[in-house]
Amino acid sequence: MIQIFDTHAHYDDESFDDDRERLLAGFPAQGVHAVTNIGTNIRASEETVRMTEKYENLYGVVGIFPSEVAELENPDNVKRLKELAKHDKIVAIGEIGLDYHYEETDKALQHKWFAGQMDIARELKLPIAIHSRDAAQDTIQIMRASHAEEIGGVIHCYSYSKEMAQEYIKMGFYIGVGGVVTFKNAKKLKEVVENIPLTSIVLETDCPYMAPEPNRGKRNNSAYIRYVAEKIAELKGITYEEVVEQTEKNARDMYRL
Repeated sequence: MIQIFDTHAHYDDESFDDDRERLLAGFPAQGVHAVTNIGTNIRASEETVRMTEKYENLYGVVGIFPSEVAELENPDNVKRLKELAKHDKIVAIGEIGLDYHYEETDKALQHKWFAGQMDIARELKLPIAIHSRDAAQDTIQIMRASHAEEIGGVIHCYSYSKEMAQEYIKMGFYIGVGGVVTFKNAKKLKEVVENIPLTSIVLETDCPYMAPEPNRGKRNNSAYIRYVAEKIAELKGITYEEVVEQTEKNARDMYRL
């Protein structure tokens, strides 16, 4: 039986310290056969590599989150990131990108290391996991300037328009859909899901954040991802099994597994 691939999670988060092992061991019985843990800084990326060595059903992505990119001003950290990315079970560079949500954002530094980490991904022949918040136009402009279509990957936790989604898809990127699609007020994301092909969607939790209904506000985990698949099936008028089978294939194709 085909099971779900959760393409974006943060099990290195301290909120899982008490039950991480039990949760990860239990996911196959709950319909989730693989999870990708995502780095946000050097420490989290190192922990991600350690976790991939410990847990059979866990893959990893290493990279520096937009608000943490000052770390990469130290050349030793750039060297360390490349070393981590060469590990057998590391499948992408991320999550990288732009986040303009906070006023004190250093946009110039974010731009530099969004492009810089895309260069690392190209050098190592890995796809990228992109975080983009309140930065739609700059994100796609920097991607185009860096020829991101040659790299590929996913726009994680997609939050922009259906038209912008089509632009990313033309560049060969997948659209990451998580718990937000189940929220009553998520009209824009629901329109995106209705309008883009299932072949361009991957499922994600972003746990411990973004728990779907009926668990909104609680700590998220990969077992809740079935509610995302159910909502996509409902929006597209297809079966849950079709959603799971195609998005699992998409995840494997994206991560080149």
